[in-house]
Amino acid sequence: MTMKALFAIDGPSGSGKSTTAKLLANRLGLGYLDTGAMYRAATAEVLRVEAGGTLADAAVAALVADADLVCDTTPDAPRFRINGNDVTEEIREPRISAAVSRVATILEVRRILIDRMRRIIDAHDRAIVVEGRDITTVVAPDADVRVLLVADPAARVARRAAEVAGKASAAEVTDQVLRRDRDDSTVSNFTDAAEGVTVIDSTFLTPDEVVDRIISLA
Repeated sequence: MTMKALFAIDGPSGSGKSTTAKLLANRLGLGYLDTGAMYRAATAEVLRVEAGGTLADAAVAALVADADLVCDTTPDAPRFRINGNDVTEEIREPRISAAVSRVATILEVRRILIDRMRRIIDAHDRAIVVEGRDITTVVAPDADVRVLLVADPAARVARRAAEVAGKASAAEVTDQVLRRDRDDSTVSNFTDAAEGVTVIDSTFLTPDEVVDRIISLA
């Protein structure tokens, strides 16, 4: 099955955005963009430059603006490079998860990366699945299908714990999930559906069932 359409998927950490978006893109023959990975890649570069110090927000934004960020849009195993460094595995490390909110909540950083997201969407002629936290409202409010994916907090923490596979304690995972939600909610609303956005609760649904529901909206 193939379909040319722009799908925008928002949701908090652990709601199943990445799993759903990849499966949807594969099933429909579309590109896939993990916008959260873009913020994580930027964070990895910031931490590399800081080397234990702390850059001012303006310096962080300047660093991100000048960075050569390459985002793979292959659904199966997308890779990310920044300034020549492959950070695909690095951006999933707990230290990046712990630091990403500081970078992602800088408004100028968001403006820079949102512009890049829109360019990637245009490069795909709007035939792409894009997932993140403000895709349905800011990045692509004109998407053909807009979905807010939610799940019970306990389920979200359990999913994230499975993703890190023992690299962080249960307490650390819980803190990262809930703190990331709290921090990011200061710059984007990913808990309340905007007009025209469909809410899907994935708590008791399989990934295939979620994808079926999304396709039915197209």
